[in-house]
Amino acid sequence: MAYDFEAFQKFGKEQFEAASAAMGEVAKGLQAIATEATDYSKKSFADSSALVEKLVGVKKLDEAITLQTDYAKSSYEGFVAQATKMGEMYQAVAKEAFKPVEGAIAKMQAAAK
Repeated sequence: MAYDFEAFQKFGKEQFEAASAAMGEVAKGLQAIATEATDYSKKSFADSSALVEKLVGVKKLDEAITLQTDYAKSSYEGFVAQATKMGEMYQAVAKEAFKPVEGAIAKMQAAAK
């Protein structure tokens, strides 16, 4: 009977460690995502400010339209690239967070056989 209790206790400890490791990976990944989002926001704000400064100095309407068009194009391309990067980061977080849980599930399935 003591052996069964010890096995159950060991199993519970392994599950807790797997869950703790998964949550650690999630926290680390979300912090990296937050840092990336902050950096992108700062860059976007700086780009907008630079556009406003350029627009203030423009003397012709066609120059202003060209500046605005170029800004819109580069802003859109930057957004698409950033969205792709963020999606990849979220995917990586999910994969890394599931690895410890996947290992615990494999051990549980092996023990059940």
